[in-house]
Amino acid sequence: MVKLLEDRIRRDGVVLNEDVLKVDSFLNHQMDVSLFAEMGKEWARLYGGENVTKILTIEASGIAMAAMTGYVFSCPLVFAKKSKTKNISNNVYSVEVASFTHGNTNTVVVSKEYLSAKDRVLIVDDFLATGAALVGLKALVEQAGGVVVGAGIAVEKVLEFYGIDKADSMAFGDGNNDIEMFGAVGTGVAMANASDRLKAVAADTCRDVKEDGIYWYCLEHELL
Repeated sequence: MVKLLEDRIRRDGVVLNEDVLKVDSFLNHQMDVSLFAEMGKEWARLYGGENVTKILTIEASGIAMAAMTGYVFSCPLVFAKKSKTKNISNNVYSVEVASFTHGNTNTVVVSKEYLSAKDRVLIVDDFLATGAALVGLKALVEQAGGVVVGAGIAVEKVLEFYGIDKADSMAFGDGNNDIEMFGAVGTGVAMANASDRLKAVAADTCRDVKEDGIYWYCLEHELL
């Protein structure tokens, strides 16, 4: 799926400036649902064993691919709203999320009817610019007492935002929800207490989180 998406971006994506990648001909204005189906299948391959009960995204452009993912997982899609409409009660989970695309901050809400402590949630979105939306969605799940099992992001721009070459980037993780993140960086380092699935895709390992593994790894590799 990654190669399929990369090829599509190279073919149809348009770089407007150093901050904006225009993919609205197939991703978030005119939408290629066949591509979305392949994305859903890939995320099912990665997270199919996680007993996902809900797909969560934020309005609006991620909804279509998240809906296709929900179809593949045979579970409901919930999308966080950027404003509380009249048909939603005050019984909501809420969080402040800054929008890189629009340059503003929104109070994002999800009704407490649709997220609970029983839910195992896969977050899906079209872009990861600064990571604010992903952090916000994760916070909503945590407010509900649920578990985020992972995140599926179509186009990740964190490295571009900070001007970091992928080869020079590194990420540390310990759970299956970090698998996608490892694919987006140059070096993925799994903690000693990490899941077997994460260790299988990691480039390296470090000590247990209880032993300050990240600190010692960075010290031993002269990164500090």
